Order: sequence, then structure tokens, then C-alpha cells
Amino acid sequence: MVKVREDRPITADGKYDINAWASRLLTVAQLDPAVAMPPLQAAAKRAEAVEDLPGDHLTGWGEGYSSYSAGLEMAEILADLHLDCDTLVAAVLYRSVREKKLALDTVQEAFGITVAKLISGVARMAAISTLSNHSNDAVMGLESSEQADNVRKMLVAMVDDVRIALIKLAERTCAIRAVKKAPIEKRQRVAREVSDIYAPLAHRLGIGHIKWELEDLSFRYLHPYDYKYIAKLLDEKRIDRQVYIDNVIQMLKDALIKEGVAAPEINGRAKHIYSIWRKMRRKNINFSEVYDIRAVRILVASEQDCYRALGVVHSLWRNIPNEFDDYIANPKENGYRSLHTAVKGPANKVLEVQIRTRTMHEEAEYGVCAHWRYKKSDQDNGSAGYEQKIEWLRQVLEWHERGRW
Repeated sequence: MVKVREDRPITADGKYDINAWASRLLTVAQLDPAVAMPPLQAAAKRAEAVEDLPGDHLTGWGEGYSSYSAGLEMAEILADLHLDCDTLVAAVLYRSVREKKLALDTVQEAFGITVAKLISGVARMAAISTLSNHSNDAVMGLESSEQADNVRKMLVAMVDDVRIALIKLAERTCAIRAVKKAPIEKRQRVAREVSDIYAPLAHRLGIGHIKWELEDLSFRYLHPYDYKYIAKLLDEKRIDRQVYIDNVIQMLKDALIKEGVAAPEINGRAKHIYSIWRKMRRKNINFSEVYDIRAVRILVASEQDCYRALGVVHSLWRNIPNEFDDYIANPKENGYRSLHTAVKGPANKVLEVQIRTRTMHEEAEYGVCAHWRYKKSDQDNGSAGYEQKIEWLRQVLEWHERGRW
């Protein structure tokens, strides 16, 4: 996945180069520059213009972040999800409105009612943060029924427009990145909120890479000693693991091509500290016994090739009993599809292998965004797909109502 955040372009006078930034952002988002460039540039310039206004200091993020820089970063996260121009513009402006530096009426007049509604919806979702502070209910003045009502309103808003929830996810991702230098109490408060609310929401929406980042960062602040312990163990064996994985990839590629599986893509899979810790706790095992410490992912062209590739893997190495999951035949609740197996690989070391089509992989990365991107065309064409998507999001509401948050 292309990233635009790492080296934001700078002008000679040390300011962000909005033209270059917007151009790169639209390339990542796969939007038409002729249509999307003017509003995106205008939004960034408006956010920059109000950046130094006093605003509401209680809603600011502190050192290293401003409403302007946060807005750009939110748009970068959402561009990776290939969202539309209105969503990117709303993201750029949201923190300026949230910090009371920019009036919502002004946004509506300059950028249209859709952008204003998105920002308004995200602002209403801010109330959900009270859920992560149950011990502070008396101070907040909120009863549990009011908290539940806030969550219901947020989920109903998602049914109308999932972009609202996606902007909020981007904002909370920026927020937990921003608290690195904050006092420990604030770090833990933000981390608890993210762990309890937004990482599960990202999971439910099927946006894997955001879910993993939120889980790892919140775990880092809530369980710093466990985080450092696992991170140290991962780092100590990193070079050995990479050599091992490179060898596995070559063996798999040769065997798959020989079997007639066309153009397989094979990569080492990222290791997420929180998922390793959770697996160690759930199965009561040591670090060395966690299967996905060494893991690869195989991407193929078709569902049939998935099962052919699985046969190749099992012919190369002995599979481990009870460690096979067919999420293609039986998808997860959030729509995730893939084959998972664990085998005794080279040198008798445990290796986890995931196999999926490229379409399944895109859905696993982008989640609900992959399904909703063409919502308008679905409506225009009278497609049943749109109704299915609405029904799917209603199930999110039912999921919360059953107490599964």
C-alpha cells in the first residue's frame, strides 16, 4: 500500500507544499485531479490560515500537532483507503472545526453541505470517548443509558454514511500517534479509548492495517513492559527470521509455479506485537511457540488457485493438527476471507501461511471501503448490492446491542 505520510513535501520557507502534497494524495486516492485538486487545495489553505488562532485549548493535541497538520495526516490515512474528495476535504478541516477555529457554517458555504454533514457527524461521535472512562461517569455527568444512546447514534450515522466512522477512525489514529510525548495519564486514557472502541470498530469494518496499528499503539501504552518484552524478542531474532522467510518464499514460489499456479505473490507477513501477546495469553504458550512469529502470505489469481496453493504447502511440509482455518468457505463476521494453515517448515520450525486472492487481500486491507467505494453507482443502477451493504451495517448496530463491543 502506498503511503504519503512519511515525507510530506516542504517549500523553501519551511511550510508544507500544498500543491505537491495534494497532487500526491490524489494519486494515492486514485481521484481525478481536475475535479478534486481545487477543493482539496482550498481546504488545506483554509486549515493553514486558522492554524494559529487560539481556538479551544481543551480539544488540542499538544506538542508537535496542530489542527492543520492533524488534518493533513487524517486525509493521508483516508487516501490510503481510496475515499472520495468530500471525505478528504472533511478530514483536512475537521480538527479546525473541532478546535473551534473554523465555523461549520463557513465550511458549508465554502465546501458544500456534504462536507459539512460529514464534519458534523464526526463531531457528534466525539461523545463516544466517554465509554472508555467508566470510572469517571460521575465527573462526566453521563449515565450509562446516555452513553449507550451516544453509541447507538454513532452506529445509526454509520448506516447513513460510513465515511463518518472512517474519518473518526483516522482522527483517533492520529490522536494515538500524537500522545507519544504526552503525560502518562493522557497516553493511557487515549489508549484505553482506542483499545476499547476504535480498534474493535476497525476490525468490524474489516480495515486490517488500521486495526493493527491501533492495537499495537494502545497496547504499548497500556502494557508497556509486556510490549517492550515482546518487541525485544522480535528484534533479537529479526535477521535470522528474515533469512528463514526468504528461503521459504523461494521454495514456495518454485513449487507453486511448477504446479501451474500463475504468478503467485509471496511475502513475509508483518508481525503485530499485540496479536502475539494475545495469542500467548489465550493459549498459555511461550513466545517461541507462537505460530505467526514466522509467517508468509500467498496471493493468487483465483479461489481455485487458493486451494491448489494450499495443497502445495501441505505437500512441502507437514501441517499442524487443529491449526487450519478455511475463512473462504466460512468467512469471518466482518467479511474476511482467507485460508490459514500452520506447518512444520524447514528446520522443523513452525510456520504460518495465509493464502488468498488479490481481491480478498484488498478487502482485508480496505474492509468496508472496498465495498462502499461505488455505493452511488450501485444506487444509480438499482443494484441489490447497495441494500446488502446497508443491511450489513445494520448488523453492526445489532452487534453492539448484543453487548459484543
